[in-house]
Amino acid sequence: MARFTLPRDLYHGKGSIAELANLKGKKAIVVVGGGSMKRFGFLDKVEGYLKQAGMEVRLFENVEPDPSVETVMRGAAAMREFEPDWIVAMGGGSPIDAAKAMWAFYEYPEVTFEDLITPFSFPTLRTKAKFCAIPSTSGTATEVTAFAVITDYAKGIKYPLADFNITPDIAIVDPDLAEKMPPKLTAHTGMDAMTHAIEAYVSTLHCNYTDPLALHAIKLIHENLKKSYDGDMAARDTMHDAQCLAGMAFSNALLGIVHSMAHGLGALYDTPHGVANAIILPTVMEYNAPCTGTKFKDIAIAMGVDGVENMTQEEYRKAAVDAVKKLSADVGIPADLKEILKPEDVDFLSQSAMDDACRPGNPKDPSFEDIKNLYLSLM
Repeated sequence: MARFTLPRDLYHGKGSIAELANLKGKKAIVVVGGGSMKRFGFLDKVEGYLKQAGMEVRLFENVEPDPSVETVMRGAAAMREFEPDWIVAMGGGSPIDAAKAMWAFYEYPEVTFEDLITPFSFPTLRTKAKFCAIPSTSGTATEVTAFAVITDYAKGIKYPLADFNITPDIAIVDPDLAEKMPPKLTAHTGMDAMTHAIEAYVSTLHCNYTDPLALHAIKLIHENLKKSYDGDMAARDTMHDAQCLAGMAFSNALLGIVHSMAHGLGALYDTPHGVANAIILPTVMEYNAPCTGTKFKDIAIAMGVDGVENMTQEEYRKAAVDAVKKLSADVGIPADLKEILKPEDVDFLSQSAMDDACRPGNPKDPSFEDIKNLYLSLM
């Protein structure tokens, strides 16, 4: 038996943030990041809509990029003191991921972080609050997924928390928020979304429910990311939908070793997650290719490669990889890890990737030496 889980309600389109005014509850805590949501006026809008819904509102601000265990615990303590029945998380992946983890510790103060790092081990949530997620970037898709990534800086490890309990109740995918992204962030988050879609499409758990979502996301991202990067706001709006489709796919099909390898780079070097994914993705695609059947043919077609029907298997697999490399280069992302990866860290990173919760979804089962060699090939 397999499972396919999404938020109960997803509101999308320009101005859909106004749907917050229709929530039913008494208290809402709003979790946000470093200030862009306040600077662009979206935080005031959210507060206004929630108060219009008759709720008392409290803010938890300044969630850092790659949120820490300590931030999660501070937020959970604030929730226990305020006792909200709605958690509204807005911003990039970091505040939404942090709020998901806070939610667990709010409802179950006795639970430890170590209890939650085993995939699909969360206690039953919604005993105290429901969750609404509003993304401002077009990449992580955490607004529709069963995942959150929290960093233990003392150990130098990024933990992907995984459980269907932390799939939000409501997602609001309003492209107005994404239109404020600078070009570099647009590139990074867009390649993160492409990685989600491709890894989900070739995952060991892909199925008839996830494949159409992943493949259409690949097509939309290929068609719109460069335009979005160049400032085309219609393309930016489409990218906001595309990343969400990719999220629906990978939340149910899981990911692979691109993410396993990228998590360590973020934890050790603060490498932006989308950059790490974009650099690693083509190399892992080449590694996985023998275990992907005709999947790369579909990917090549979705990415606009001409003449795929007349190509051999080797040719269309190379064409798919080359199309990913070109898109990444077109939005200014480096082709290797030479400026990032330190040789003395490779063994630690390789073991971290082996231990990572995303590894089992990879179509080819890697060894420690395989992952080590993949890292070394990118130096």
